[in-house]
Amino acid sequence: MGSTSRNGAKKNEDMINSEDVMNSSLKILTNMAKRPEIDIEFRNLTYTIRSGFSLNKKKNILDDISGAFHTGQLTGILGPSGSGKSSLMNILADYSSVGVTGDIDINGRPRNKHLFRKLSCYIMQDDLIQSGITVEEAMNIAANLKLGSELKQDEKFLVIEEILVTLGLTKSRSTRAEKLSGGQRKRLSVALELVNNPPIIILDEPSSGLDTVSTQQLIKLLKHLAHTGRTVICTIHQPPASIFSLFDHVYFLSKGKCVYQGNPKLLVPFMTKLNFHCPVTHNPADFILEILHINLENMKIFVNAIKNGQKSECIGDIIIKNDKQIKPSQMNIEDVLPPTVTKDMNLPTTLVTQFVILYKRMLLQKRRNLTSLWILIAHHVISGLLVGAIFYDIGNDGSIPIANFKFCLSVVVFFMYTYTMSPILLFPTEFQILRREHFNRWYGLKAYFLAMTFSSIPSIIILGVEFIFVTYWMSGQIMDLKRFALFSIASILTALCSEGFGLAIGTIFAVRNGSIIGPGTIAPLLALSVYGMGFGPNIETIMYVLMRLSFIRYGIVGLCIALYDQRDKMNCINEPYCHYGDYRIFFRDMGMSNTTYLFEILGLLGFTILHRIVAYLALHFRLQEEFSDRIRKYLILILRNK
Repeated sequence: MGSTSRNGAKKNEDMINSEDVMNSSLKILTNMAKRPEIDIEFRNLTYTIRSGFSLNKKKNILDDISGAFHTGQLTGILGPSGSGKSSLMNILADYSSVGVTGDIDINGRPRNKHLFRKLSCYIMQDDLIQSGITVEEAMNIAANLKLGSELKQDEKFLVIEEILVTLGLTKSRSTRAEKLSGGQRKRLSVALELVNNPPIIILDEPSSGLDTVSTQQLIKLLKHLAHTGRTVICTIHQPPASIFSLFDHVYFLSKGKCVYQGNPKLLVPFMTKLNFHCPVTHNPADFILEILHINLENMKIFVNAIKNGQKSECIGDIIIKNDKQIKPSQMNIEDVLPPTVTKDMNLPTTLVTQFVILYKRMLLQKRRNLTSLWILIAHHVISGLLVGAIFYDIGNDGSIPIANFKFCLSVVVFFMYTYTMSPILLFPTEFQILRREHFNRWYGLKAYFLAMTFSSIPSIIILGVEFIFVTYWMSGQIMDLKRFALFSIASILTALCSEGFGLAIGTIFAVRNGSIIGPGTIAPLLALSVYGMGFGPNIETIMYVLMRLSFIRYGIVGLCIALYDQRDKMNCINEPYCHYGDYRIFFRDMGMSNTTYLFEILGLLGFTILHRIVAYLALHFRLQEEFSDRIRKYLILILRNK
């Protein structure tokens, strides 16, 4: 009962905040970050994809459609599943371009994609928000990244305050993102993209996961934003009549064709002219979908009547905007934008600024994720105690150097699996947030990747030394500061190299495939790293080369050299003959002769850099929509040639 009351109170609070939205008009944001009014028009838009494993077999997702979306209007793109709604959104947002033909104009001129990306934001269906930071912190980060030097810090504060008031998030400003309700998360997604005052806001299914009341409040909010001089476009799946009537303009799709566009109030008269009479008790949005589903010929009637989107059900050629009649804007965008926006600069901030902001955010998130932090601490301590107990006091016994080799192998395996599997399992989720923020021009990939790389180093060093100290002491190794330092450096580098290896897999594969590819790839690398035990001088040349392709081998040899190099003759406890009293004989039999600690460390550094380069390139290509289409094309060609 108590839980139900709290949920009800939270929902009521959301509703009250949303109603208070109408009292604000974002005047501060509009005056400080000036942006032009933008109308979007598209003609003869066709989107084609390949079907199956044939290069010649194609399928039209959008078929020669036209339309226009105007400033000051909330436009809803509607239609049944598979009608092409999301595809149209992706094309208008410039998220998809492969297989697209047709013309897209901005204010009557051909669209400049580079400038359009600066002036628009695309809020995707999954409202993934960075966890571990509060609403206000998230807004400050977004403002500093997206506005750069366009506004001063005190001006950014005023803008953030106005947006929070407008979107009804003032009472949640100190709440962490993961603790927000569904409606609040949707509004925060919009708020984060509003900080640079984009004149075009595109949303894909913003009502997904929300109940009818929350959806209605969100649509009212979007309508309010549109009426303050923005072009707001969203897809929505079969809205109830109360929500359908809130739109200023609707665009219906069916099987890739436009069956209606215009004012929702004119939909019923439009259908009546075509001899389709909507009952008074019926929702017009549901009725048009029903009659289109009944008979394919009905769809042709609608398409012909609306000329596949070339015609709009408005008052002649005049657009209805806020109950006033206006003509579409012909304003030249470049003439009214401030120099900070129009100058030839990919992003609002420099690489260094982006790195610093992202690095601080990532460290803050790691520090606040206490559950994960305590799990990692316990994992390193308990694992250290177990490894130390297994190899207790063997470090200075010359009769069992193989056991000490196994100790080094256990240390490497611990760091390898711990830091390989984490990015494989966690990064695919992080990638979804990266894709949204990168596409909306928060930051560049280089800054993000550098921040991600360096933000993990402090925890790896601190937790790694914790594990190393426990195992090193319990295993009875020589308590020499230099040897301990060399042992720690090789161990930490193995952890960093393993993290890069896991990150490369995590960026290329989804969680399900990555969790199979990761261990499956590590197994042969681990086998190669210990090849030659007992017959080191007789290792074949080809096997020696293959062993050096395993980064694990460099870690193991580096640890052994740190423990044994330049070591005095060891004593064999309770043994009359000490065969491995001279460590050089042991190194010879293990295939570790003719190498140095520096060589092994350089090998680890080389693989660390290589893994990061592979991960970066994989991210770079995954963030390009065209890449998947190219890969698919090449795979088809290879399969066909076979």
